[in-house]
Amino acid sequence: MKPIRVLAPLLLAASLVAPVQAHAEEAAWTGPLSTRGRWIVDAHGDRFKLKSGNWHGASGTYNGSGDINDPANHHSGEKADQVPLGLDRATMATIVSGFKEIGVNSVRLPFSNQMIKDTNPVNGLKDAQLNGKRPLEVYDAVVAELTRNNVAVILNNHTTTSRWCCGVDGNERWNTSQSTDQWINDWAFMADRYKANKRVVGADLYNEVRRNVWDDPNWGWGNDHDWHKASQQAADRIQQTAPDLLVIVEGINWTGIPVDGFAHGRPTLEPARFLSHTLANPDKLVYSAHFYGYTGPNHSGATGIGETSDPRYQDLSPQDHINVLQRQAFFITEAQKHFTAPLWISEFGVGGRDENNPKARDWFERFVNQLVANDTDFAYWPLVGFHTNRGGNGWALLHWDAAGNRMGVNDGDDWRAGAWNRLVNAPSRTGQIPRETRWNQLVKESCPQSEKLVGISHTGNRGLCVSGPQWSNTTRVTNEQHVTSDWASGYTKLQCPNGNAAVGYANFTLVCAPVAQGSQTRVLWFDRSDNRPDQGGDWANGHYKGQCAQDEHIAGVAYNWRRTPDALLCRK
Repeated sequence: MKPIRVLAPLLLAASLVAPVQAHAEEAAWTGPLSTRGRWIVDAHGDRFKLKSGNWHGASGTYNGSGDINDPANHHSGEKADQVPLGLDRATMATIVSGFKEIGVNSVRLPFSNQMIKDTNPVNGLKDAQLNGKRPLEVYDAVVAELTRNNVAVILNNHTTTSRWCCGVDGNERWNTSQSTDQWINDWAFMADRYKANKRVVGADLYNEVRRNVWDDPNWGWGNDHDWHKASQQAADRIQQTAPDLLVIVEGINWTGIPVDGFAHGRPTLEPARFLSHTLANPDKLVYSAHFYGYTGPNHSGATGIGETSDPRYQDLSPQDHINVLQRQAFFITEAQKHFTAPLWISEFGVGGRDENNPKARDWFERFVNQLVANDTDFAYWPLVGFHTNRGGNGWALLHWDAAGNRMGVNDGDDWRAGAWNRLVNAPSRTGQIPRETRWNQLVKESCPQSEKLVGISHTGNRGLCVSGPQWSNTTRVTNEQHVTSDWASGYTKLQCPNGNAAVGYANFTLVCAPVAQGSQTRVLWFDRSDNRPDQGGDWANGHYKGQCAQDEHIAGVAYNWRRTPDALLCRK
């Protein structure tokens, strides 16, 4: 995002997008979307690359002070009235046609929780049938227009209150201005509202989770600021309500106080390397991250107050830049890990015609090169902006003036055009994507119903799941009634019934399902070191782990006197 003011550690929401020719084959896709390894696929299993842009406005453009009806008090004077920007200057059909012209096949469509509930009518829009409707009804119409034109829509909960993002503004966390339950209930409402439209393909849970004045968000602490916990809960509810939707989890945008000498930085997706998400349907998870040249791995993007001596991304050498991107986000696409998922860079951007900083320009070119080289899904910020005599906020790819005249990235005077067209036209993987082995961390008592348990940690109550037979009925084993031999003498043993494999584990309980075959067994000890193949990634960082081979299943667990697991009975 693009800065407004910096009181503390934050970034802002503004980016861009640029054009190309739409391809006929990209219109011929069938929803819903799912994932296979690092790739997003359509209903036929064909790769569907998100070539997206952000159409902001429904999440709010008000800067938070002064008369809300005065455009001067809105970001860059671009007043949206809680509906997608530009509808007072051009019709929906005109704007969506512009998206397709520049090569966009999908739109990240931000909204605020306030917008959902606002009953005040919106007027002054170019589509006469929209005037007098409340903001959510206009949002409905935009969704319908986009999807009618074969453009995929990703719903994005950008803010809680309808304010321009992203300062210390009450929108820092999903629950800063509301409860987690309210947030999840709103997501259930939105998921249910659009679930019949299979071109509404995703739920992007919350934008740029970050520190407020006093508190940092975290990933895995289990408290009220735990983004991993909250996003897992929201994902579970969305999958119950609208199981066809992709669930998109963005990393943490900022922690710490941006002052030299104090710990601060941009964790992004790094915590997912050791603690990822496991959905009931794991083929719906996508991770996302944001990158702007003026920010940095430890730089808030501020100038003046809040600015530190840390380098910005645009200050890094080419190799350091690649290394940082890999560490913070691009590692997500590594194959056969518990965190493996598609990566969607759901915001990136740079100033347009008036951007004269050579570092900013160079960064954008280099970042686009990285997206191309990694065949990464993307969404430019923003698609739509305003202009006056071809001047004004130049970040958008398409601008309209008050008379409805359009200025676009491909008009011949925008330096970004080459990079943008190189990006949307880049060679990409296409066609059928084969299914592959799926690894997931055990985050509840049981693995997803298409997976079996293959690993358990000595401490920490962690486990690893892997692709296996579909199961439904389970048996919870809490004693030695099914033990057939003393395979770990002196230890208390839990063992699945014959013909069963472990599909879950919690404390002193083994969850078993009747999906096992084979009788060959071995005992695997892991009480003093890791004992596992190099598969699935480090799914219990800092703990000893035992992991059966991929073609085996856990038939039993041996516990010491402290009821800590020390050995596995692996069977095939």
